Amino acid sequence: MSTLGAPPALDGWAPVYSGKVRDLYVPATDGAASLDDTEYVLVVASDRVSAFDQVLEPGIPGKGALLTQLSLWWFDQLETVPNHLVDPTRATVSLPGAVRDRAMLVKPLDMFPVECVVRGYLVGSGWVEYQAHGTVCGVPLPEGLASGDRLPEPIYTPAFKAQLGDHDENISFERTVELVGAETAEALRDLSLDVFRRASAVAEARGVILADTKFEFGADRDTGEITLGDEVLTSDSSRYWDAEVYASGDRTASFDKQIVRNWLSTNWDGTGTPPELPADVVEQTALRYRELIERLTA
Repeated sequence: MSTLGAPPALDGWAPVYSGKVRDLYVPATDGAASLDDTEYVLVVASDRVSAFDQVLEPGIPGKGALLTQLSLWWFDQLETVPNHLVDPTRATVSLPGAVRDRAMLVKPLDMFPVECVVRGYLVGSGWVEYQAHGTVCGVPLPEGLASGDRLPEPIYTPAFKAQLGDHDENISFERTVELVGAETAEALRDLSLDVFRRASAVAEARGVILADTKFEFGADRDTGEITLGDEVLTSDSSRYWDAEVYASGDRTASFDKQIVRNWLSTNWDGTGTPPELPADVVEQTALRYRELIERLTA
């Protein structure tokens, strides 16, 4: 169990983990006590919002349902990529009604300790590093790029998954090989780049730019097949831009919680308890989440 407190009680389900924004449960009826000895896992997305490694108050109303809807939509678009979803109609358990709109029933995977990050544009921490060294996560890039520029080709910049409360650590591909072996490291890289390119094409056809994202993969416990897990291509794991706004020169308006980050960086010095988010920031953030889903899935 995390230090964030116990997840809300759900009839028939036992909580096993509470993260910054999601809670995990296993069936209470099959005797499972952890993710290691269960056939099913219930992933419940909360309305909690985090920034700078802090869970903030209040949450974003409807956020959990919106991000779950978006993950499920993307899993469907990427139907040829093995994923961890379980069809509830074929399972021996059912989704609790109280969280049905923000829950996914999945099979447990042996997760790889690697965040599979793909960047298609020069932005964020990548821009900061590029200005200093001409690289992003150690990957050399051409000279003369500006903030927000599209990269010649998407780049794979893996990170080591940190323990709860710590920062993920950017790592080299060679370090990934040390962690998971050469064959798996190459497969994770190639699959991540392939999924990113496919998702980018889907988004661009709808007037949306996928600037960067992160994937998480695990091994199927029965077959060993590399399987896409966790959330996928949501506003919390990805940076999306409006293509028309981007073309006008504004490379900062993303469909995510950047509004929260901007407000917090202006109104909090990073010490003590973060201040409560004002109502207008909460409302604007919810609208951005909702607008992205409407743009992509319409």
